[in-house]
Amino acid sequence: MSTPRSAAPAVLAALSNLDDPLRRRLYDYVTESDAPVSREQAAAAVDVGRTLAAYHLDKLADADLVTVSYQRPAGRGGPGAGRPAKLYTRATTEMTVSVPPRDYELLARLLVSSVEQDTSGAVRAAVNEAALDAGKRAVADTGGDLLAALRGCGYLPHVDDDGRIDLRNCPFHHVARDHLDVVCGLNLRLVEGAIGGSTQHDVHAELDPRPDRCCVVVHHAASAHAHSPPPPGPARP
Repeated sequence: MSTPRSAAPAVLAALSNLDDPLRRRLYDYVTESDAPVSREQAAAAVDVGRTLAAYHLDKLADADLVTVSYQRPAGRGGPGAGRPAKLYTRATTEMTVSVPPRDYELLARLLVSSVEQDTSGAVRAAVNEAALDAGKRAVADTGGDLLAALRGCGYLPHVDDDGRIDLRNCPFHHVARDHLDVVCGLNLRLVEGAIGGSTQHDVHAELDPRPDRCCVVVHHAASAHAHSPPPPGPARP
């Protein structure tokens, strides 16, 4: 959900919370975590006391920069289980402020609509090629560091234990909701460009749409091979 331009003063007030260095570190920790985090986890991550961490986390929640949920530890429930733990997750609400006013999302929607209306496929091919080049430039700026390039593009990459890189944010989320096919293809080509220009040549990108994630995932070659089905055996007479 995007923030309307008329709400700019409120957005400025909310974003001003990130001027505080400790609050920004807590915000970064929550947004980069793959699961909701507790006050204790956040405090340990930034090396402060639980009470201080809770104060700043609640300020972030009041500003709608993170969301709050409550959950009891696994295996504990019913009377005597105690109060549920307060957990924090990155907010999905997008806050933008432009001075003077600009509307780049409208421009993006117009361009994507033009791609969809081109029956020849030439415009889509040109857009995908541009995305590929953008990915190469992004990783060149990081000296070949793929994760840094993906992070710089706004994907919030997270590496699983098996080497799979989940992209926990789509930088083009609002446009993608109405133009999924075009934007997912663009995402794929951009990530492929970043991989091709990186020092990490043992991974490949593929489409795997899931809620609250980018439609692209990056697999480690060894992991993908381990999880692929075995080749069919010889045909029996």
